[in-house]
Amino acid sequence: MHRILLIDDDEQLGPPLTTYFQRFEMALTHALRPSDGLARLGQGGFDAAILDVMLPEMDGFELCRTIRKQSDLPIVMLTARGDVMDRVVGLELGADDYLPKPFEPRELVARMQTVLRRRRGNGVGEAGDVIRFDGLSIDAARRSVVRQGQTLELTGTEFDLLHLLAREPGRVFSRDDILNQLRGHDAELYTRAVDIVVSRLRKKLEPLDCIKTLRNAGYSLALRRVVA
Repeated sequence: MHRILLIDDDEQLGPPLTTYFQRFEMALTHALRPSDGLARLGQGGFDAAILDVMLPEMDGFELCRTIRKQSDLPIVMLTARGDVMDRVVGLELGADDYLPKPFEPRELVARMQTVLRRRRGNGVGEAGDVIRFDGLSIDAARRSVVRQGQTLELTGTEFDLLHLLAREPGRVFSRDDILNQLRGHDAELYTRAVDIVVSRLRKKLEPLDCIKTLRNAGYSLALRRVVA
């Protein structure tokens, strides 16, 4: 059973969500304050986290940044009123997905199932499936990336985007292509989100300059594949 940590100062939110998540074989633990949430994460054993933006002690953005310094744990952020800037900032900080408040529990479960499926690989690669390029190797089974001898710390979304592009180097993927293949379910997500994840990934791949933008078309991976 997957263990999920919810960090939200709404005391009324935890109990019904805990009951609902159990129906989908997920055990939800509720922390009311970021300090408590970070302490629980430090003990290990969680598979993903849900962070509210509006929190005491520190806001959800700072909390996301703190977690990302230590872990690539899948993160879904709950954003107030569906504010576009909340979504942009959360994604820039490394959140894997977001959901505007108020939300339906079933949609939160669907988002969580998607990020957990990404972590398991969702069938994107089998054992021994390593894609190699000049200066870059991508191990789908282990969900690891090595750039010029250095192992990179990627979020689940960043890895899935890179793996998607790497499976067909040179192919141009539109933003809609990327959204449809990475999210795993139909949901509203503005295309700016793809640009944000691409920007984060590009920074981590430096000095390699391998993700190319084709104006009004999309993105492609421009590296020479190495056949082992």
